[in-house]
Amino acid sequence: MAIDLGTVNTVIHVRDQGIVLNEPSVIALELVDGVRRVKVVGNEAKLMMGKTPGNVQAIRPLRDGVIADIDVAEQMIKHFIDKALGGASRMRRHEVVICVPSGSTIVERRALRDSATNAGAARVQMIEEPMAAAIGAGLPVTEPRGAMVVDIGGGTTEVAVLSLRGIAHSSSARVGGDRLDDAISAYVRRKHNLMIGEMTAERVKCTIGAATPPGDDATEMVVKGRDLVKGRPAEIRLTEAEVAGALAEPVGQIVAAVRTALEQTAPELSADIIEEGITVTGGGALLRRIDTAISAATGLSVRIADEPLACVAKGAGAALEERHYDGILTGA
Repeated sequence: MAIDLGTVNTVIHVRDQGIVLNEPSVIALELVDGVRRVKVVGNEAKLMMGKTPGNVQAIRPLRDGVIADIDVAEQMIKHFIDKALGGASRMRRHEVVICVPSGSTIVERRALRDSATNAGAARVQMIEEPMAAAIGAGLPVTEPRGAMVVDIGGGTTEVAVLSLRGIAHSSSARVGGDRLDDAISAYVRRKHNLMIGEMTAERVKCTIGAATPPGDDATEMVVKGRDLVKGRPAEIRLTEAEVAGALAEPVGQIVAAVRTALEQTAPELSADIIEEGITVTGGGALLRRIDTAISAATGLSVRIADEPLACVAKGAGAALEERHYDGILTGA
């Protein structure tokens, strides 16, 4: 079993079954007689965000790609594993591969490993997210040829150059889907005096979000929230051009991370990247024209991987199952 425990979504790949679970990394806890108990996890819990009564709390236990609340994360992982396998009793048969950000510390990795072990995993191994993303995207990571992958997740953007089963260069920027949502919320609050929730900002990003301005302002959507001046519910119309402008800063940080990685790449690997181009994975790859923005800044060809959301989990699963990738997994 391979688990891509992401800040926004958790994806689980099971041997011979492929992707069996892809749900939001959200857990709802209910306070009963002074004790917090799990109410719902995943899709149902996400629907509760920002709408819970006083005794229910919807939590995202991961921030910036690492565990922020280890006890809650452990409960969430256990529920996801049980759901993926159809029952807790089958867990002991499985060894688990967990994907970790390349810039994560030993302490952060230990927290992930302990959470999976306490959830019932028989053996826990780890793989760095850029490597898993590259394998899932079909890049030649075992050959003596350089390949660059940009994995834009919910909390972090991982940029890596890979060759011969290893990472020749990697960097991690704490900017991803969450920062894009925050940028939209801040723009709407500043420009339109409207307070919108986390879910609304994400919906705007997915519907009309773009990395570069469009040719016209034709695409727009209605956004509802609370008027900060009058203190009552209100709605406005946002255009794609406005949202692209609001996202300019975080998109610029992603592009800057790619350019920095290219500047620090060995010349021979750079020559390979000119031929191979750059592959973009992760949920951020679904942002309109992100490939155009990166290509314009680097002068290289950029492609969006097939099924970018599932690349990391698929790659981790392949690394566990196929001897072709021996030596890529680590124990800590």
